[in-house]
Amino acid sequence: MSRIGKKPIEIPSGVTVTLDKNTVTVKGPKGELSRSFNPDIEIKVEENVINVSRPSEAKEHRALHGTTRALLANMVEGVSKGFERGLELIGVGYRAQKQGKKLVLNVGYSHPVEIEPEEGLEVEVPSNTKIIVKGTNKERVGALAANIREVRPPEPYKGKGIRYEGEYVRRKEGKTGK
Repeated sequence: MSRIGKKPIEIPSGVTVTLDKNTVTVKGPKGELSRSFNPDIEIKVEENVINVSRPSEAKEHRALHGTTRALLANMVEGVSKGFERGLELIGVGYRAQKQGKKLVLNVGYSHPVEIEPEEGLEVEVPSNTKIIVKGTNKERVGALAANIREVRPPEPYKGKGIRYEGEYVRRKEGKTGK
């Protein structure tokens, strides 16, 4: 039995969950999320708890059980607390700034790189070298953070680039002369 799939999801106050066949809609103070799930997996909403169960011990059902529960838990957490991902810019002259909704990065290219966050996501720049991506959908927050990091991934020789907060970059030794 899936340990994660068996855990009930508690619904915090101010969050409403509606179930329409296999589509779940979660509304909360931070926004609204909706997602369709596999019809084989049974989702029950009772008072302030969501329970997920599977019909059989088939490999497909076992895999979907924990995944469905984790996705539902992330939806509930997203509309109540929200998600955020931090990024750091490391390198001489590397800086980030916000112009309107756009994020403008100067990371050693001949031109500044502009990134427009999609609807429902927010980018904050507390300092020149820090970026925080916020939103209700964990998947989209992670994807935007990955796209920003992809502009200049950290390199192993000098450690320059855009990295996640707390990410460790293993350093390599450079060339040795004779």
